[in-house]
Amino acid sequence: MNPLNAESKTPLLDTIRIPADLRRLGEHQLRQVADELRLETIDAVSITGGHLGAGLGVVELTVALHYLFNTPEDRLIWDVGHQAYPHKILTGRRDRIRTIRQGGGLSGFTKRSESEYDPFGAAHSSTSISSALGMAVARDMGGKKHHVVAVIGDGAMSAGMAYEAMNNAGWMDSRLIVILNDNDMSIAPPVGAMSAYLSRLLSSKSYRSIRRLGEEVTEKFPRRLRVMARRAEEFARGLVTGGTLFEELGFYYIGPIDGHNLDHLLPVLKNVRDGDDGGPVLVHVVTQKGHGYEPAEKSADKYHGVNKFDVVTGAQVKAAAKAPTYTKVFAEALVKEAEKDPRIVAVNAAMPSGTGLDIFGKRFPDRSFDVGIAEQHAVTFCAGLAAEGYKPFAVIYSTFLQRAYDQVVHDVAIQSLPVRFAMDRAGLVGADGQTHAGSFDVAYLGCLPGFVIMAAADEVELIHMVATAAAIDDRPSALRYPRGEGLGLAMPDAGVPLEIGRGRVVREGTKVALLSFGTRLQECLKAADELASRGLSTTVVDARFCKPLDTDLVRRLAAEHEVLITVEEGAIGGFGSHVLHYLASAGMLDMGLKVRPMVLPDIFIEHDKPELQYEQAGLDARHIAAKALEALGHNAMAHAVLTPARA
Repeated sequence: MNPLNAESKTPLLDTIRIPADLRRLGEHQLRQVADELRLETIDAVSITGGHLGAGLGVVELTVALHYLFNTPEDRLIWDVGHQAYPHKILTGRRDRIRTIRQGGGLSGFTKRSESEYDPFGAAHSSTSISSALGMAVARDMGGKKHHVVAVIGDGAMSAGMAYEAMNNAGWMDSRLIVILNDNDMSIAPPVGAMSAYLSRLLSSKSYRSIRRLGEEVTEKFPRRLRVMARRAEEFARGLVTGGTLFEELGFYYIGPIDGHNLDHLLPVLKNVRDGDDGGPVLVHVVTQKGHGYEPAEKSADKYHGVNKFDVVTGAQVKAAAKAPTYTKVFAEALVKEAEKDPRIVAVNAAMPSGTGLDIFGKRFPDRSFDVGIAEQHAVTFCAGLAAEGYKPFAVIYSTFLQRAYDQVVHDVAIQSLPVRFAMDRAGLVGADGQTHAGSFDVAYLGCLPGFVIMAAADEVELIHMVATAAAIDDRPSALRYPRGEGLGLAMPDAGVPLEIGRGRVVREGTKVALLSFGTRLQECLKAADELASRGLSTTVVDARFCKPLDTDLVRRLAAEHEVLITVEEGAIGGFGSHVLHYLASAGMLDMGLKVRPMVLPDIFIEHDKPELQYEQAGLDARHIAAKALEALGHNAMAHAVLTPARA
């Protein structure tokens, strides 16, 4: 113990700023480092909130990897990245760890621009093996010798991309180390001393040298006997390790080993590091989410994502809800529709609670499907259900649906199958930041023929749009809604299908028209109040639909107002582009109409509180009002409106 840190709860960790400091310690000190790192992780997340369980599960693995591998020269890639808080603490970011997921602070995921110890940014799963293989091949082509290590969870292994990468890695035979972090016991047989002994044996140089010698000898055999010998050896190892699947993909399998026992973990990883026979290796490590913190161990979701919490009790600090979340409103509305129509089914991709489908699943367990981290499969699975007359709702975050775009185009849109896409987390999402923002769905779906695209302005509209989607049975449809709470409006007993392609006028005016698509409607109403205070009569419209567009309403707004402003929570190429295309084609821009589309700026917006993100994006009430004033030539007034936002 460092006497200078005698009062600290983390005296050994206090001596470590970067992994090079860790590597100066003796192996016998690593247990204490791991214990202190776990304490520091718990304390930090108790202050900031964020992902906890996954990080606690890999504390020992994180220590072992940074101790044995020469990071950052050796590349260490964490799949998804939400388990990387301990990694960040050990890699020069401990002094900022209590800023994680806060405005201007550390990202909740790995990020290349944040640290040289983050060689690849990740916030969506199952990309680690592909990126690691690319790095390994680049290393080989450059004549370098460093290691490339990918850490991937068993959940992320459910994605097809992981198997595509493994298949390619096995064929290319490039030196690559994959750590399978099995934290749900979904793959692993029991682990213990015998398994640890076998893993050390099978990863050792002596065994692998004998194995290589055997391969050289069997090369002299006739082909049939050579194949039989190789299969016999793989089968024998498969019996004791269970790694036959990975062997078939071309990986040398080692494990399973206890990921919390450093005496088991260190010798195996050391053998793998020092192996010189080439080819990809998979080390199967069994861990427990939330390990070492009892409230997380006992929690159903192992404290995957938490608010600020009390370290002693584990009780999370939650602000009193003013209104139900959009996610919950959607789920309950879908349950009501499903009670009326037995053909309605719901599909999610490993996000039952995040999408609210845990509520649907409790009510209709036989009509709810979690397909794992497999968005591509989820979409085509829904297409198959639709082809047989069922009414599938593909409930997938906007940002995750991007991963299945080819399937949306070919398997749904071209065949005009009535798959209903419910896109949660539309718009900016706060602490999860740029990787989780639902910025592009209107643009990437709006260009597809035959799609109906809706955006809810509030929770009541969302209920009606769920009913609308359920009623659309001749083509694909999509509805988008944000993260967070609704407005607290009185809820209808049941949703009523809306007239397709018809918007609604919320407030009538004569000078300025604000045409909103989505939940910026409330900001448009505030902007209208600001404009009214300056003598400008303003119409506010909820478009409801981007496609089909309410062209009659757009034409009327263009004809009766001097300024038309479209407002949306999405990137360029979305709703505003559809409106402008129609106005240009109809000749409505030839008569002096001033049109100003307001979209997310052409940047990836960093994590922060959602209201601050929208202020940065220029999509709050002040910026909307200022845009109208500027269009009318009232630049001084516009400046006055924006001044409070700068103060």
